[in-house]
Amino acid sequence: SGRAVQPRKPCRIMPIKTKLTEALGIEHPIIQGGMHYVGYAEMAAAVSNAGGLGIVTALTQPNAEALRKEIRKCRSLTNKPFGVNVTLLPALVPPNYEAYAKVIIEEGVKIIETAGRNPKKFIRFFKKNGCYVIHKCVAIKHALTAQRLGADMISMDGFECGGHPGEDDVGNWILLAQAKRKLKIPFVASGGCANGAQLAAALALGAEGLNMGTRFMATKEAPIHDNIKQALVKGDEKSTTLVMRSVRNTERVYKNSVAKQVQEIEKKKPGDFMAFRHLVRGENYRKSFQETGDAENSVWSCGISMALIDDIPSCQDLIETIVKDAEEIISKKLAGTIKSKL
Repeated sequence: SGRAVQPRKPCRIMPIKTKLTEALGIEHPIIQGGMHYVGYAEMAAAVSNAGGLGIVTALTQPNAEALRKEIRKCRSLTNKPFGVNVTLLPALVPPNYEAYAKVIIEEGVKIIETAGRNPKKFIRFFKKNGCYVIHKCVAIKHALTAQRLGADMISMDGFECGGHPGEDDVGNWILLAQAKRKLKIPFVASGGCANGAQLAAALALGAEGLNMGTRFMATKEAPIHDNIKQALVKGDEKSTTLVMRSVRNTERVYKNSVAKQVQEIEKKKPGDFMAFRHLVRGENYRKSFQETGDAENSVWSCGISMALIDDIPSCQDLIETIVKDAEEIISKKLAGTIKSKL
């Protein structure tokens, strides 16, 4: 409709204050990470209106001018802070990243999630233009590089994540503890995140909050076909698989016959991207999410957090439940484990 959606009244739970909430002026320490063919204005605005940080995915838009419209649309739906994700991935015909970046600045967006390879040029560009940059990466060495380049915060992305987990296969239990020891800038936990116990655990490991992708796909406001949401509810920890390992661009995707087909081709022709390119095209993915709702006929990203998804709440209810559960664990369960000397 284009009219601003009025956010519900603030919830009655005690907010959890962290460096993430303080830096961005948000109510709860929860980010909705960039997601291809999910991170539209409606998704980002719903999360921001619920007190988290919603993020519009730049490359889901076909060109920079389409992104400009999406940013304006998001602004018409929320008066809360939101960000834009710019992911730098290998492509046969790379997108015009510079044009997307220019539009983001022209539209006054001040929170950026960068991800992917060789982010130097873009981290520096966004910092020069006064943005707060959260760089998502899967290895400590990449996090240290981003820190050196001027990133404000790291989104530490464990092997459990949907999309691109990198080639090192390190889970969050180690990655977050390592980040706490080695980084000087704050970080959030990303990959496999879906509930309040994990928020409490992430805070205990030194993180400033959660970055969730797959969990936000299974919400009422997620602008994807209901069949995809149902597939996430029905799935478990064994419902994802890894493709594109042979071309060192590993992607965690929903386990279906097309993903298995890609793996078979990779066994026969390792490293030959063109042999399976037709099966991993973004357009197949878009059609499943936006048109057909067929979870079986394309290669689409999702994380192991699917095992923790058993409902499709509103973003408001999801975020409030996560924060309330985390708060209860921190203030009651954990506090109760300390034996008083008195």
